[in-house]
Amino acid sequence: MTTHASAPGRRNETHSSGWLVFAAVIMIFSGIMTLLGGISAIAKDDVFVATSNYVYKLNLTGWGWIHLILGVLIALTGVALFTGATWARVVGVGLAGLSMIANFMWLPYTPWWALLFIAIDALVIWGLCVAPRPMRD
Repeated sequence: MTTHASAPGRRNETHSSGWLVFAAVIMIFSGIMTLLGGISAIAKDDVFVATSNYVYKLNLTGWGWIHLILGVLIALTGVALFTGATWARVVGVGLAGLSMIANFMWLPYTPWWALLFIAIDALVIWGLCVAPRPMRD
């Protein structure tokens, strides 16, 4: 574990870092967007057009519920990250990984959107893993 000396006059931050704040904000944003996409899928919005021959085929309402629940969990975990809790970081990495899998399987419905969220989830995992651990006094 590495420690960084703080500059004179600065207080030690016990739970925030740029990467952790970045991951929290992005998780809140992506959770809300995933939730809204789930609501659109449940409502059978005309935005979604599925390819006919995709291995991971599930009806649109099923994917909508998966995305709705996942979106709520991701957004709540993003809010919890602001407390600096280690459990929130661990859960955040797990949820971002699940979101990557769900978006991979969501590719036939919204290919560019799914690829964008796979990349965002990869950044969230990176941010949560490289953020410094909270310092104990």
